Amino acid sequence: MEMNGALEMKAFKANGEQAPPAKLDITESMENTSVEPSVEHASNRTRRLIEHDNNVLARLGKKPVLKRNFAFMSMLGFSCAIMNTWEGELLLFYQSYENGGSAGSIYGFLIVWVGTLCAFITMGELASMAPTSGGQYHWVYMLAPLSSRRFLSYFIGWLTVVGWQAATASLGYLSATLIQGLAVLGNPAYQPLPWQTTLLMWAVIAFAVIFNTVISSALPKVEGAILVLHILGFFAILVPLVYLSPHQSRETVFTVFYNGGGWPTQGLSFLIGLIATVFNFLGADGAVHMSEEIQNAAVIVPRAMVFTVILNGALGLGILIAVLFCVGDIEAALASPTGFPIMTIFEQGVRSVKGAQTMSAILTISILCGTISILASASRMTWSFARDRGLPGWFYLSKVHAKSSIPVISVGVTTLISCLLGLIIIGSSVAFNDVVSVTINGLYGSYLVGNSLLLWRRVKGQIRPYSESYTGTDLINVSYQKLTWGQLRVPEPFGTIINGVGCAYLVVALFFSFWPSVINPTVQTVNWSSLIVSVALIWSIVYYIFWARKIYFGPVIQTN
Repeated sequence: MEMNGALEMKAFKANGEQAPPAKLDITESMENTSVEPSVEHASNRTRRLIEHDNNVLARLGKKPVLKRNFAFMSMLGFSCAIMNTWEGELLLFYQSYENGGSAGSIYGFLIVWVGTLCAFITMGELASMAPTSGGQYHWVYMLAPLSSRRFLSYFIGWLTVVGWQAATASLGYLSATLIQGLAVLGNPAYQPLPWQTTLLMWAVIAFAVIFNTVISSALPKVEGAILVLHILGFFAILVPLVYLSPHQSRETVFTVFYNGGGWPTQGLSFLIGLIATVFNFLGADGAVHMSEEIQNAAVIVPRAMVFTVILNGALGLGILIAVLFCVGDIEAALASPTGFPIMTIFEQGVRSVKGAQTMSAILTISILCGTISILASASRMTWSFARDRGLPGWFYLSKVHAKSSIPVISVGVTTLISCLLGLIIIGSSVAFNDVVSVTINGLYGSYLVGNSLLLWRRVKGQIRPYSESYTGTDLINVSYQKLTWGQLRVPEPFGTIINGVGCAYLVVALFFSFWPSVINPTVQTVNWSSLIVSVALIWSIVYYIFWARKIYFGPVIQTN
């Protein structure tokens, strides 16, 4: 490894032969990196944690270049802001209500909550084994068979990048339409136009960019404040809604199913209705892609993911039951000119336009804050995959700003992609809705492959117990030949059971994420996500065949 002018990054082919090295000119970034200064000015405990994290990262073949500013509470706020489960339940509750009814919405939520928790407990074990920003594609490379690990890792890397880029655009779009809905609620004469939606979406993304670049040093404190808003906002909406609204009967809420999609059986309708709730549980793995900026990452990342699912699940279930009890004229809500039935439900419940505006504003601010976190996570995933030469323009995308230690170019590219996707809205907002489905397709696909490979390795008993005795020069969890459990692991047989249940859930959710919501969809209501994902993956395969296979050999080894 050269330090006088360039960092030599080593990669290895599947047969163990070293690939041609590529030199990434990061002299300025390395000389000005704040990793060492942050250690110098930190407390003794923080200093030990950062030194331990750097040793763990070195064992994974990576050199630390990002600041470790995040701790548990700030990362919990970060993950909760991305997941936004109770907010999502308010905004998308009709999608699950249409295929499932009140009872189906509640029981479907419980199934998705348990399945998501199992999946993320398993991902927490993986994050403890290899806490890198790459996450899924690194785990796939270290767990997959020798013959297929390079392509599988590359494929999952692209799938994850596509999923996170789609998620960023989706949340920006949702924030923009919420702002327009608020305007309609206050002024029914206002008619939202598609080009206005696009401009508002760009403004929302720009808002997130400011927090991720100009004031990036304050991001951990901002995320802590967002966590407070996330919890207080829940009660600020729940209390007046439940107290002032007329209530449905318990029998109606807990026993009535509905098949609004016209499917042959209620069971099939119920399974299709799960997908809206699945979307509301996406994003806890955002903590994974921030791993190299978290103190004690091998412990904090798994805990943040699991606590996020538990906390958001509890809040989401509470708000869902409250809305189902308080829903009044559902037909009037569905015809709401705001585009969001929940805004009309608020107005019906509290019997005040200003009250409904206040509650809707809290919801909008919470979703808006989520764009800050999701842009950060998407850019780190892009930066990490570029660092390992998986993306076109990897040399530039993998650069880190000298003073801020932020991958500014990756932030810029993520912003550009979201802005370009926003142009779709001008042509058809219905077409843009398929970008939301792409988020589920991409992220759940990456979860499933990594978790399935871990299940295979743990059943075969090929992962050694965790030990603190490894030195910084021992490469572990880079390849299947040397797999070691991390500091956090679920004891057997519970680990295998949870792993298996999570994989089964991911298969079902991924399968139905490609289905339309009605049995005879029109061109406007058909789910085009399979086409979008296919195009993106075909492009990635073409790029792999003609270029990437010559330079991508799995996670790059940056340390001797």
